[in-house]
Amino acid sequence: MARTTSTASNGRTRVRANGRQLPPHLTVPVIGTVTLPPPDRLVFYGVLGALGAFGVIEWPVALVIGFGHYLAEQRRFPALQQAGMAVEMA
Repeated sequence: MARTTSTASNGRTRVRANGRQLPPHLTVPVIGTVTLPPPDRLVFYGVLGALGAFGVIEWPVALVIGFGHYLAEQRRFPALQQAGMAVEMA
């Protein structure tokens, strides 16, 4: 599979595989490369964070909801499925 990578001045990396645009990536110094979610999911996380910050819901509840939503979205990634199977076998 042909893959090209380009890094912008702001640290964001965009990767093309066979002409398709993949989600944007952000390189964080300590963590590494992080894939950013689509804009509609970023809005969801932003609203959830605002609800927790303004006290509409308790911040631990906002964290659990956000983390659960993130894990539910990751179900289609094979690496996460393999990690889950490894944990089940242990």
